[in-house]
Order: sequence, then C-alpha cells, then structure tokens
Amino acid sequence: MPDLDTILRWAVPALVVFGVTAIAIAVIVWAVRRARRSPRARAAAEQARARAGATLVRLDDEVDELELEIGLSGALHGGDAPSSLRRARLTAQHTRDDAFEDYRAISDPAAAPAEVRQVAARIERRATEALAIVAAARDEHGAWVRQHVSAAAQVDAARRRLAELRAAMGDPAALVADLSSRFAEDEWREASRSARAALAGAAEAERHLDAAAARAADPSLSALPDLAAGERALRQAEADARTLEETHRLVLQAAQAVREEIAHARVALRQASVTREHLDAAEAERLGAELHAVEDELDRIEADAAHRPTRTVEAVARLRGRIDLALGDARTSQQRLRGARTALPGTLAAARGALAQAEASVLRARAGADARSRLLSAQRELASARQAQDPVAALDAARRAMRDAEDAKALADYHHLSSAD
Repeated sequence: MPDLDTILRWAVPALVVFGVTAIAIAVIVWAVRRARRSPRARAAAEQARARAGATLVRLDDEVDELELEIGLSGALHGGDAPSSLRRARLTAQHTRDDAFEDYRAISDPAAAPAEVRQVAARIERRATEALAIVAAARDEHGAWVRQHVSAAAQVDAARRRLAELRAAMGDPAALVADLSSRFAEDEWREASRSARAALAGAAEAERHLDAAAARAADPSLSALPDLAAGERALRQAEADARTLEETHRLVLQAAQAVREEIAHARVALRQASVTREHLDAAEAERLGAELHAVEDELDRIEADAAHRPTRTVEAVARLRGRIDLALGDARTSQQRLRGARTALPGTLAAARGALAQAEASVLRARAGADARSRLLSAQRELASARQAQDPVAALDAARRAMRDAEDAKALADYHHLSSAD
C-alpha cells in the first residue's frame, strides 16, 4: 500500500496541472465572451442590423406597390389577370410581418451581438427571397398586361379613379375651415397639411395621366413611365385624403368625449383617495403626493380642453395610467376592472389618434425600419385592444399601442429632419 508521501508526490502535480488547465479554460471562455460583446462586435452587429433593416424597408415598399398594382389590375381587368400578384403579396406580407417581429427583437440594446448578426442574416435572406418572388410575379403580370391591355385603357381607368377621388374629397378646405373655426391650430395642423397634399397629389396625377394619354396615342412612345408616376401620385393623394378625413373625425369625436373623460378621471382620483386611507403611513404619503400632482395636471389641461380636445383626451389617458401605476396592487380586482372600463374608451381614442399621426409621419418621411416596426407593433396592439374581452387586458394593449405609435412618429420625424439636413 503506497504511503502518504507517494500519494502526495503523485497528486500534487496532477492537481496543479488540472488547476492551471481549468484557469486557462476559464480565461479563454471569458475572453471569447468579452470579444463577442466588445465594441467591435457590437459595431459589426449594428451594421448587420442596418443592412437587414434596409432590405426590410425595400420589402415593405414592395408590399405597398403590390397593393397598388393589384387594385389597378382589378379595376382594369376584372379579375382576368394572372393571380401571381396576389400570391406574391400574401407571401411578401407574411415574410414582412415576421421579419419586423424579429427586427424589433434585435433592436433591444441588451441583445447579444452574435444573436443580432444571426437574426439579421435570416431577415435579410428571407426578405431577399420574398423580393425575388415579387419581381417574378410583377414581370409575369406586366407581360400579361402588355399583351391584353392597351395603355389608353389603363389611362382611362386611372382617370376614373382620379374623378372618384375628387368627388369623394369634395372641398378639403371646408373640413379644415370647420376645425380652424373651433379649435387650436395644433388640432387641425395635420388636417391642413393633408388637405394641401391631397389637392397637390391629385393635380400631379392629372398632369402625369395627360402626358401618358399623349404618349399612348403615339405607337413609337411608351406611356408606362408617366402612367406609373400618375398612379403613385394618385395613391399618395388617396392616402392624404384619408388622413384628412380621419383627423377631422378624431377631433370631433374628442370634442364630444373630452368632458366625460375628465369626469371619469376625477372619479378615479376620488376612488384612489379612498384606497389611500387603508394604506400604511409611508405608502399613503407617497400615493397622496402623486394624486395631488395628477389633480393639478388635470386642472391645468381642463382649462383648455374645449380648444384642444384630442390633446386633452391623450393627456387624460396618460394621467389615468399614472393613477393606476401609483395604486399598484393596492386595489382589488373589482376596482381594477371598474377603472379599466372607464379608462378604456378615452385610451382607445388616444391610441387611434396617435396611430393616425404616426402613419402620416411614416408615410411622409419614407421612414426606416425602426419607425416602421414600431408602427406595425402599434397597429397590432390596437387591434388586440379592440378584440380583447377583458377590459384590463384591452386597456394594457391600448396603452402599448399608444406608446408604440408615439415612438414610431418620433422616429419618423427624426428621419425626416435628418434627411432634410
């Protein structure tokens, strides 16, 4: 049997070797992890994310173009054209929506650079594949149109749509005048901009269609460039006309609801004060200070509610959120349910208004992937809020929609200002 000295002479060197090896492995693992999260790795990941975002923006634009072409195809050909465009649109929409979800996930600053690069590569690959499908479908459709439909027929169809748009718009200046006579400028500024843009877009579409008609009469000339430009101007005019109508409707609805929303907020303050009486001294003091601040802000915005109804409804929705946050878990489930029911209509209205502004800003600025991903998220959250049966869940979704829409608008406005510099 070996003695202790023999065992130690064998064991100590082995332990030293194993210990040094373990330390070396730990150092290597630490160095690899540090390298993966180094500034250089993060910069490379950001570049990959930016490339993926640019490709995703191209796909999003192509989806919009497909919407235009499918609508035009239906108007011109009565459903006789190949269905490849519709199939390509469904594929592109599905790919785009999934890709924006992935893009939103890797936009989190906490995301690991390796994961960002991996997901960005997947986004870029799938978006590029969808773009190829769209391009092939568009080529097939274009060949069919050239074979079966004359340029003159396409111009006539576009002119009919332009006439329908002008008839539907009526007098945009009258809607703006109605708002400007009753409300502050920041309530109708977007409506005024949309009215001017809609009229300018319709005029531009008419000029391009006149040029396309002249070219269509000459077999040696191609009318397609002017026809396409006219269609794009017409689509933009239609979008601006919808924004005008939506803004006008939202302002009038807010004017009708603003007093009730303020009243509900005051009821919520009183109920919160009752809850405060059952809290310990420290919590009661904290809640009391926040409720006083909310009440002061409510008094301030109420003074100008008649002239700024949408801004007031948005502000009240935020104040209701502050009350809920301050109360935390102090309320019963029944109290939370009652509060959500009274807060939901105003918050939905505020979310719809924020979303309308964001959509207009993103469209006008031709914003990048970050703004578009927030916009899509806001649209999904608002749809969830409308469909939810539970008022508490609906209220949470409406608040998320409002925040995402405000973020999308801020990003789009920044993109617009940066592009103008």
